[in-house]
Amino acid sequence: MKVKRAGIATKLLVLVLLAALAAALLSTQASLNAAQSDRDELARQVEEQREANAELADEIAHSGDPEYLADIARSKLDLLEPDEIEFVDSSQ
Repeated sequence: MKVKRAGIATKLLVLVLLAALAAALLSTQASLNAAQSDRDELARQVEEQREANAELADEIAHSGDPEYLADIARSKLDLLEPDEIEFVDSSQ
């Protein structure tokens, strides 16, 4: 029995289909890489927000503590208690 060989048109069609498949695969890979990059960026933002939320929860938990409030007044508002003296280092 003789095996019929594929004609040039069939070979050309298979080549074009393979090229289209390769182009689609590369496009899909590029989309996948972009999506993974976006996911990583969003995961980083989520972690930053969790840290900020933890800090805020800690501040809320200690909001009634007079010592904590005094520390905030000193560090953020540069306030002193009436009997405190501030020493300034003039060498810096």
